[in-house]
Amino acid sequence: MIPAFEREPYLRELEVEVTGVAEDDAGPYAVLSDTVLYPEGGGQPADHGYLGALRVIAVQRVDSEIRHYLENAAVTGSATLTLDWKRRFDHMQQHTAQHLITAIAADVFGWETTSFHLGVRSSDIELAIGSIADTDLVSLEERAATVIHEARAVTSRRAAPEELASGAIRSRGLPEGHEGDVRLVEIAGIDCNTCGGTHVETTAEIGAIKLLGTESMRGGTRLRWVAGTRVRALLAAHETRAASLREIFETSDEEVLQVVDSKLARLKQAERQIKRLRAELAEETARRLESSEGAIVEAHFDGADARFLQSIARQMTALRTSRAGLLTATSDSGSFFVLYRGTGFELDLETIGARLATLLDGRGGGSAELFQGKAGSLERRPEAVSLLKEAIGHRSR
Repeated sequence: MIPAFEREPYLRELEVEVTGVAEDDAGPYAVLSDTVLYPEGGGQPADHGYLGALRVIAVQRVDSEIRHYLENAAVTGSATLTLDWKRRFDHMQQHTAQHLITAIAADVFGWETTSFHLGVRSSDIELAIGSIADTDLVSLEERAATVIHEARAVTSRRAAPEELASGAIRSRGLPEGHEGDVRLVEIAGIDCNTCGGTHVETTAEIGAIKLLGTESMRGGTRLRWVAGTRVRALLAAHETRAASLREIFETSDEEVLQVVDSKLARLKQAERQIKRLRAELAEETARRLESSEGAIVEAHFDGADARFLQSIARQMTALRTSRAGLLTATSDSGSFFVLYRGTGFELDLETIGARLATLLDGRGGGSAELFQGKAGSLERRPEAVSLLKEAIGHRSR
């Protein structure tokens, strides 16, 4: 029996018999006497809906049966099957748009479609062409818009497999193990294609197609697009972002890119200045610390990060310091520590650093010359200083 989703793709509700219930790795499912829900296949996702009060979350064709996967287990008997029409009609628009794009791409430009994917936000096909010029994309979109305006009929029928040999039917091949008649979907005067999916009745119902761009992959080109109500949704999202940008940068749509470029240039210049000043500050801080007294160097910096501590430690090494040091810092991104030793200073920093990281409820790593990490807390920092002093005391004895 041909299922209802194929016989009447605009049917939104159907009285059915639940003829079987079971459960597999994907969850509980029901097998029905008929269905308005399309099972996933051919690049088109499955329909969603309700079996009575139970939500249908997936539909799969397994061997000879169509399984309706449910949020909870069902029981056998009569039930009302309801289709999520908004989701279905969106899929019908996208899938019919794919047939139209594929036909124009092949017949006008010579680009054969090798695969199709209907996504949540956009859809795509892979074309057997290395790259596509922007002018060709514009031409493809304009030709599709013309066919949509012409409101050409979209029909389906069953045909014998032998009819595929005529050469007038487009096909990417039949499913493995397929037997019997083949379903054909035709856009009048444009395309005839083997397909089991759901489609609108005329190209006018596609509404509009907007090509979004291409990317190279596997020697071919992936072409992305949106169609139907997705075009309006995409335009609304772009306009919302544009309005925010206009407000943030206090400019018009026409000038926003120029303003952004100018601000980015100033930001990069400021970042270079900050980097230079940080390096100078690290150098000056290292000189100050090197001139301090004590068996070790220890200092804490509020508002600094791990990179600043590392810069100071490198500067201390450049100054050929003869002492070991513990530097800590706290910023919005957390607390940090750096443990270093002077040139020719015999001290096992990896062992001491691991003990110090545990003391500060943190973690870290390093080498024989420098150990660094992130601290969970600096409350026990005085104990960490004492730990380093004790290690130096043992070394000198």
